[in-house]
Amino acid sequence: MWQKFKSSLFLQVIFALILGIIIGISFHDFSLALKPLGDGFIALIKMLIAPIVFCVVVLGIYGANDIKKMGKVGAKTILYFEVVTSIALILGIVVAYVFKPGVGMNIDITQLDAKDLNVYTERAHSLGSGSDFLLHLIPKTFVDAFARGDILQVLLIAILFGVALLLIPKHFAELICKAIEAFSEVFFKMMALIIRLAPIGVFGSVAYTTAKFGVDSLMQLGYLVLLFYVTCILFVLIVLGGILKISGLNIFKFLNYFKAELSIVLGTASSDSVLPQIMKKLKNLGIKESTVGLVIPTGYSFNLDGFSIYLTLGVIFIAQACNIDLSMHDLLAILLVSLVTSKGAHGIPGSALVILAATLSVIPSLPTIGLVLLLSVDWFIGIVRACTNLIGNCVATVAIAHWEKDIDHARAQDVLNQKV
Repeated sequence: MWQKFKSSLFLQVIFALILGIIIGISFHDFSLALKPLGDGFIALIKMLIAPIVFCVVVLGIYGANDIKKMGKVGAKTILYFEVVTSIALILGIVVAYVFKPGVGMNIDITQLDAKDLNVYTERAHSLGSGSDFLLHLIPKTFVDAFARGDILQVLLIAILFGVALLLIPKHFAELICKAIEAFSEVFFKMMALIIRLAPIGVFGSVAYTTAKFGVDSLMQLGYLVLLFYVTCILFVLIVLGGILKISGLNIFKFLNYFKAELSIVLGTASSDSVLPQIMKKLKNLGIKESTVGLVIPTGYSFNLDGFSIYLTLGVIFIAQACNIDLSMHDLLAILLVSLVTSKGAHGIPGSALVILAATLSVIPSLPTIGLVLLLSVDWFIGIVRACTNLIGNCVATVAIAHWEKDIDHARAQDVLNQKV
């Protein structure tokens, strides 16, 4: 048993998660001091995300050796993201109206304290327009994108770099690719060393969060949290499970394959903490590196399924709690605005509340101050939100690979059945 525990990152992380909850409840002040453990672990991971994404995307494009095909994959990827995101947003609206999580709360918005909300509303106002978002994709300098760890900017640089490699003399391109491949090996080895610290990071993060928010806040809005959890589970099993079935894979075996990564996300409430590992595991499934390198980094900004469910569910919850009736025009506006605001949320501190604030500000009848109701449970919602986002992007990669015939199905089945 001990040998199995020592060799299983999944078991170590689950143990750390449970221990973190116990310590967080039992030793309040001590647990608050453990925050640097979780922050430090995520910072170590984020340190390597940009260079790993760059290497994987460049090598994938060069290996594919077909610019037209990459453009086709990119177009299909965006189409897939829009369709699945729309399903998630509509699901959030339907669930909110069927189960009415905010009805009966009768909140008087004049009694809400907005001081804790100011930082999120300020960030929401600074998001800018659609043209600002597109301009933000272009880094100030080559190095700036890596220094700030902006994944979309790094992705743009990597795509241009990969395409340029295909256009220069082959002997130069081969030399550069060999160097990038060597760097990629080093970065992934560094990541393997860092990921061993996951139990420590999860323990610190969970202990701190449990001590800070406690179980009281969870009890107060428990129905909303439970409703969100069940909705995400059903979305994963039915919608994403159906997409996987069409692609020839089983959702339960698929989730089991990523169980270690999901346990880390449960503890850190951040899908960033496992981005390099899932890229490696998806390639191990038999998916071409070019597809993995394009879909996953793009999906981290454009395919946030869990976040999309929460966005519409949260907006309508606030309306119900404050006794505000929404017209069909309001619902359509919420849906269309959410389709836009849900993009590019990745990388913004407190992104869920910031994007919610931006969405609320577009609907005049909805009070932004209503977000105060969600502040105390955002972390509890965030852990499942992050897991759903992660699963959604992994499934998206499989779906696009199946669509483009970029997956070795025999290899994938063998890996999921633990034959290799």
